[in-house]
Amino acid sequence: MLKRTAILLLLLLLVFVFGTVSAQDQTTLRIWHYEAADSAMGVSWDLAMQRFEELHPEVTIEFELKTFDQIQQTAQMILNSGDAPDVMEINKGNATAGLYAKQGLLTDLTEVAAERGWDQLLSPSILTTSRYDENGIMGSGPIYGVTTYGEFVMVYYNKDMFAEHGVEVPTSLEEFEAVADTFVAAGITPIAIGALDKWPLTQNFYELALYQADRDFVNAYELFQGDFDFHSEPFTFAAETLVSHFEKGYYNPDAAGIDYDDANASFVQGLAPMNLTGSWMFGTFLSSITDFEWGLFVMPGKTLNTGSGGNLWVVPAGAQNKDLAYEFIDLTLQPEAQTAMANAGGIPVAADLSQVEDAHVLELNEAFSTIVANDGLAFYPDWPAPGYMDTLGSGLQELVGGTMSPSDFLDFIAAPWQDYKSSLS
Repeated sequence: MLKRTAILLLLLLLVFVFGTVSAQDQTTLRIWHYEAADSAMGVSWDLAMQRFEELHPEVTIEFELKTFDQIQQTAQMILNSGDAPDVMEINKGNATAGLYAKQGLLTDLTEVAAERGWDQLLSPSILTTSRYDENGIMGSGPIYGVTTYGEFVMVYYNKDMFAEHGVEVPTSLEEFEAVADTFVAAGITPIAIGALDKWPLTQNFYELALYQADRDFVNAYELFQGDFDFHSEPFTFAAETLVSHFEKGYYNPDAAGIDYDDANASFVQGLAPMNLTGSWMFGTFLSSITDFEWGLFVMPGKTLNTGSGGNLWVVPAGAQNKDLAYEFIDLTLQPEAQTAMANAGGIPVAADLSQVEDAHVLELNEAFSTIVANDGLAFYPDWPAPGYMDTLGSGLQELVGGTMSPSDFLDFIAAPWQDYKSSLS
């Protein structure tokens, strides 16, 4: 009798707990993202949350700010559990969004995108990273994610330091190196880099590779379209040139011990004349840099550029409130939230730029528009295979640290890429 009573009490407790969760789920929208509150995306999405709450006073938004690494390391586990949020920001590309789509962990948004006009609002090149086929390869298939912004890698530069040392914005790689040489001769490290984190260095490497690359190279590497040789000119040139740049003193010799935030801080403090990083830092620089004039330029003398549509809003397959999730995503694409993003230093996909006055913001958006118009988005080097960021990043750390030769480095990053490609056939 005592045992039967205990079982009955346990069953009643489970009913109470799950009944409570179910009741909460009907009036709760759970959102996860990893954009800083003062970033352009953070500002825009916060406004969308406010508008959602005004439209749905009966619904409570439970927002959780994560970090990029938290999502990157745990997304697969979360999406495959009963704890997935209703809306979640994840990284785009085969290694992340593609993997989750292939595993059935994401909601197919194709019909919703057509009903709400998202597929018409976003350009084909932006939608490349929203679509994934049955193998999880981006570029075709259903829409599994929606972005509200674009992004690309560029060089932020200190105009005051350029003027002081008599250098101008370069128009070729040779001129870029001449600018760097001028600063080295003056005892100044030209380019800020945080190589303690694996991912920033991958973008410096890829930007160099794109000097020797064409669209066929990008499609073969990123989309597995055709044969790919890791020892071909683009990656060989990039590996050898990056080593040369470190040897010439373009980067801090202690870069392996500097993290990304500290590298950015050195630029904000006026210690480094150049910083090669992404548009996601633009809003922070816009609000943080007060002691000098600054500007931006894409790495000069090439047509392809590291960049894409932004990270994706996805709706987990196990989300409790999908209709509310779709409505929130739609609000982030409306002119109000989009224009707020632009004014905060972002690259929105549907803003009214006539409402933007800041010259820096207009310069940013014009640069991105030019890249898109020239079909110049070449995506990111860590995208092709799951876990590839760790492979590429750790290999680059050894390459610039002098413990791995360029040839050995290319073999090192080739193996997991080739293994993954083989698994798709």
